[in-house]
Amino acid sequence: MSVELVVDNTHGAQPSLDMALPVARIKGEPMAELPADLFIPPDALSVILEQFEGPLDLLLYLIRKHSLDILDIPMAELTRQYMVYVEAMRDDQLELAAEYLLMAALLIEIKSRMLLPRPPKDEGQEPEDPRAELVRRLLEYEQMKAAALAIEEHPRAGRDFSMVDVMVEKSLVGRVPTVLVADLTEAWRVILNRAKVTQKHRVGREELSVRAHMTRILRQLSGQGFVNFESLFTPEEGVAVVVVSFLAVLELARESLLELTQSAPFEPIYVKSKVAEAPPLELTSE
Repeated sequence: MSVELVVDNTHGAQPSLDMALPVARIKGEPMAELPADLFIPPDALSVILEQFEGPLDLLLYLIRKHSLDILDIPMAELTRQYMVYVEAMRDDQLELAAEYLLMAALLIEIKSRMLLPRPPKDEGQEPEDPRAELVRRLLEYEQMKAAALAIEEHPRAGRDFSMVDVMVEKSLVGRVPTVLVADLTEAWRVILNRAKVTQKHRVGREELSVRAHMTRILRQLSGQGFVNFESLFTPEEGVAVVVVSFLAVLELARESLLELTQSAPFEPIYVKSKVAEAPPLELTSE
């Protein structure tokens, strides 16, 4: 049911009897007077002006409202104002006033202790202030409340902004890891172990040329793309040939005649000649 309240804005003008304004309109029909059986709950027009999170919050509100010194609280005035709020709360929400009544009892106790004569203290000691514990709790609560308000001001996902997922169509180019010395060492160790397994005992003297093996490797790689690093060695020819071939690869890499690459750590190493497609020049030993 829709009810429309009509407010008289004639500013003191006295309307005539035949032009009396209705007190309300129900479904568009004017009503000259309220129904006799109309019941309005007592709390229908109650307005809550302040909301407190606990008795300490109420005490801090009263101290700040009346510009009181938190280190020198006038207990009589603070207790009187506190009890006004507690009595109003008891009339409407008795079940929520329990902790506030407990704080009221504490305030009355502190007020009573301040009226009693204090026992003498030893020389050089300050007499104990009954308000000290309450002041400490209020200061700690004020610090925590200020910190909570500062945190509340920070942007929050879902309240101040929304998380957005963005789809990127452009594919990322994978970065090929560089070949480290440790990778070459590990590959060399595997080849050396294979050479030791297939080695043959032979007594004799053999002169091997690093330059000659450099020429052999360049010829082997000429006109090809990347080849497996291990294909440059022939373990069947013995450890000496493998060692000289490895030295030839290192020398070619130092002279930037070879390109070494690897798709990922601990993956196979590939070698490619950086010389033009023309047949490589003959490298003779000095």
